[in-house]
Amino acid sequence: MTQELSGWRRFSAVIFALVGAFNVIGGLAALFDDEVFAVGKDRLLVADYTAWGWFLLILGLLQLAVAVGVYGGSGWARLVGVLLASLSGMLHIAFLVAFPAFGVITIALSVLVVYGLIVPDEQTA
Repeated sequence: MTQELSGWRRFSAVIFALVGAFNVIGGLAALFDDEVFAVGKDRLLVADYTAWGWFLLILGLLQLAVAVGVYGGSGWARLVGVLLASLSGMLHIAFLVAFPAFGVITIALSVLVVYGLIVPDEQTA
């Protein structure tokens, strides 16, 4: 018997893939051009843009993989998804000075993903 994926799980998987794609793009931007961050290095909470770029790239790729697992209904993916979405939301606080709108949007989407992954399944009759 196959369990039907709830609306919140499906929503979380899609939004989580979007957040993962944002992180991949941010990671690549940090790797290829340190000047992409418009503020001075002393105003950000990041010391090494290359290391941050690799971290964001790997985080984003992991998020994309976990989003596929969530969409497939995997229980482990829900747990890992909550952890990675929480981590992503917290890490984007470091870039609120450089990209305030993007940071707030990414943090809000991460919170929605966490909610969608922990909300109880809908009961079907």
